[in-house]
Amino acid sequence: MRGRNRCRVLSLAAAVLFIGSALGQTSGKIGGVIIDKATREPLIGANVMLVGTAIGTVADLQGNYYIINVSPGTYAVQANMIGYRPIRMEHVRVSVNATTTLRFEMEKTVLQGEPVVVTASAVSFKKDQTSSIRNVSADQMARLPVENVDQVVNMQAGIVAGHFRGGRTSESAFMIDGLQVVNSFSEYSRQSVYVEKETVQDLEVIKGTFDAEYGRAMSGMVNAVTKDGGNAWRMQVSGGFSNFLTSHDDIFIGLGSSGALSRNLSRDYKAQIEGPILKDRLSFFVNYRKQDNRGPINGIRRFNPWDYSVYPSNDPASWHIEHTGDNRYVAMQRDFYDNLLAKLTLKPFSNFKVNLLYTFNGSKSRQYDFAYKYNPDGLGWNFGDVRLGTADVNHMLSRSLYYNLKLSYSDRREESYLYENPLDPRYISPNYHGSRETGFYTGGMADPGKRMDAFLRGDAKFDLYWQANRNHGFKTGFLYTSHVVDRDRIDVRNLYDGLPEANDMAVDWETGKITFPNYIPEIIPVTENTVGIYRVKPREMSAYLQDKMEFEEMVIKLGLRYDYFNANFHYPSNFRNPGNQLSLPDSMMSTYPANTPRTQFSPRLGLSYKLSDQAVLRFSYGHFFQMPQMYALFEDNIFRVSPFNYQTTMGNSQLKAEKTVQYELGIWQQLMPGMGLEVSVYYKDIYNLLSTKVMTTYNQIRYGLFTNKDYGNARGIELSWDYVTGRVSSIVNFTYAFTRGVADNPRETFTRAGNSMDPISRLIPMSWDQLYTANATIAYSARNFDVALTGYLNSGTPYSYAPPGYSPLYRINLYQNNSKKPVSTSFDLSAGYTVPLFGRHSLRLTLNAYNLFDRLNAAWVYSDTGDPGSTIVTEGDLLNHRSDFNDYYDRINNPTAYSYPRSVKLTVGYGF
Repeated sequence: MRGRNRCRVLSLAAAVLFIGSALGQTSGKIGGVIIDKATREPLIGANVMLVGTAIGTVADLQGNYYIINVSPGTYAVQANMIGYRPIRMEHVRVSVNATTTLRFEMEKTVLQGEPVVVTASAVSFKKDQTSSIRNVSADQMARLPVENVDQVVNMQAGIVAGHFRGGRTSESAFMIDGLQVVNSFSEYSRQSVYVEKETVQDLEVIKGTFDAEYGRAMSGMVNAVTKDGGNAWRMQVSGGFSNFLTSHDDIFIGLGSSGALSRNLSRDYKAQIEGPILKDRLSFFVNYRKQDNRGPINGIRRFNPWDYSVYPSNDPASWHIEHTGDNRYVAMQRDFYDNLLAKLTLKPFSNFKVNLLYTFNGSKSRQYDFAYKYNPDGLGWNFGDVRLGTADVNHMLSRSLYYNLKLSYSDRREESYLYENPLDPRYISPNYHGSRETGFYTGGMADPGKRMDAFLRGDAKFDLYWQANRNHGFKTGFLYTSHVVDRDRIDVRNLYDGLPEANDMAVDWETGKITFPNYIPEIIPVTENTVGIYRVKPREMSAYLQDKMEFEEMVIKLGLRYDYFNANFHYPSNFRNPGNQLSLPDSMMSTYPANTPRTQFSPRLGLSYKLSDQAVLRFSYGHFFQMPQMYALFEDNIFRVSPFNYQTTMGNSQLKAEKTVQYELGIWQQLMPGMGLEVSVYYKDIYNLLSTKVMTTYNQIRYGLFTNKDYGNARGIELSWDYVTGRVSSIVNFTYAFTRGVADNPRETFTRAGNSMDPISRLIPMSWDQLYTANATIAYSARNFDVALTGYLNSGTPYSYAPPGYSPLYRINLYQNNSKKPVSTSFDLSAGYTVPLFGRHSLRLTLNAYNLFDRLNAAWVYSDTGDPGSTIVTEGDLLNHRSDFNDYYDRINNPTAYSYPRSVKLTVGYGF
């Protein structure tokens, strides 16, 4: 009875200690044991507190303790016991979904004195890691020479330009505060909402296997935990200006000319403020960034869109030339961004917390086409804005039980046009483009019309965590997602289309100006036969259960996940007559039944074993499912087939989920105090990859149908080395990997068939396959000064060598991706100096240099030479080039074939 009463007292004491705790919407855990150093006996009832907070607990009858639901960050943790000298562990890092294990060995004392201060060991955090997870704190990101979160992610071993361990870019998922913010429709990228690195408290990058609570992705997860407002007022404002300083102005024309300082000058303005509204109860955090980014590629305004030039023969007397431009350089890469994040944190009770978050991403980007080099004003614009609102409730029911309820709604809009009004009188006849004997457009502009897409998404997520005892922590939850995909566009045609008068020219005999008077734009009405305009409402749901078993030397994570997806659409019953365009007997006509919902179960297993106080061994295995991007379900939504072969690609709402089975083995070793080495090896099979198979209608027309057909695999080894000593820190990431498959993208098989090329019958390297990648960062930080240098080394990715027509190799059917691009290297530098003003106020000067040594790295290469700056030129090529202002080699000198040259950015900031 006495023992039971003692347990009740301990539980009550722990609950009292937890009052006022700072709960996080995505959080971690601190746990461990407290013992007498001499006798090794547990210290029952010892207090454990997070210094500077009200978060704490007491040790149980075995000396064990745990504190759950701790916000990510760096803490000092102190153990106290009457008759013992206190111990304070500093630099204790807590990351999302991770346990930091701390062991306190206390010594008896007669007089209560100052606590013994020690530093938490690296193994206290690594012991919990069962897969390749990289947590990057706000302080670490601030020291890196990077501009955004994406750059931080791509620095991690195993990630190459958005490809996680060899997967396609559409196979990873992005989260903000534990809620997915993915673009489920796009063919290329899944990230939908962007947050600035200054708003992130902890960035969790999972490169391989992940727990059962994570899903709808096959290759990787990125979780950005945003900052809360605090009890102290803080503010930072800054203005940054950058430009290109390069010797390669023969490729990047105009950068060395007068006016380049203003023409290619990028501007970057930031403002951030946080503070309390009601101390300890209500706080806010606001971050805003406005950018006017200009790339290094310039055009020359030799022509205006209304100019018309034609070079019909080699006789210059037959040429008609109009060039009314001012011949000035024009920046052809313009991007405008507005990003806002606002967060309100409410703590009405000590065990109850609500976060309200709103983000806005607005963008306006100039479309780029090398063919408009001398007519830059003819290009259109892409517009986008994304709004996200979330509500997050965190309720601590007891010291061992809490739940999170998250609700979110996102609204993403995308448009593209040159002039907002599709009937704007400034639109002109497409005939002004000319016939491009010069290799470039000598007039003309983007086609009239307007694309308008809306993607709406609502999420409801509930998670329950129960620390049943010292060894078992159970977590369960569900997620429901509702989508609305609303695709619309305005098509415009010339009233004279199809008539001979459409090409009639009028000549002003005084000026020689040629015009096309018979251009009267009209909007094409939308009918039941219009392809690509639709509104659909897919929905999906998932649930999971996992048990995290923590023992003295081992951690085991065991979980099971269930996923459900319903396209909420229909499909044709007969793909040989999918749109009933052929009038045939009923047995050869299509009906349109509802699609079959897709479900799957995903087992997950991860374990880590502490080999010693300086080494941890881990293993993980899992099945990971993901539905293909939604464009593949709804493309050609009315199932109409073009009358020409290989002109139609049709969506398929009966698609199955793609599947990855992955294995991973890793070891972490502390080589010396402050120095660690982590090695991971992985292998994964990728099944049911999205592909396109060739279908044939009854009238022998071939078209493409999206299907689950492709297979791929990836394997590799990753090494991460880090070292921190005093003011100097360094980290090295290295990856050696192979990625194999049968198609770079889902349309590849269909495209090859349309080009009369043999199908690929064996596994080949993918276009993003890099044999090795490496980056190294060394940083020095003093009180008012810091500097960091990062170097990158990347092997070349594959390209498809295509021999010229006169080569004997031309007759050989070579597989794709049969050669390698050149190796690339670059260095980035960041240096900052803080000027104290008064009190907490200061000025901050920051200098960033990207591609410090101005390396000319290849982004793509010509298929016949493997070089970005040269291709084989025949005598016929030269004879067919006709121009009064350039030569044939002007076509070859394409600046997009290279990565950006050196740029330098200077930022001045003020803060307190």
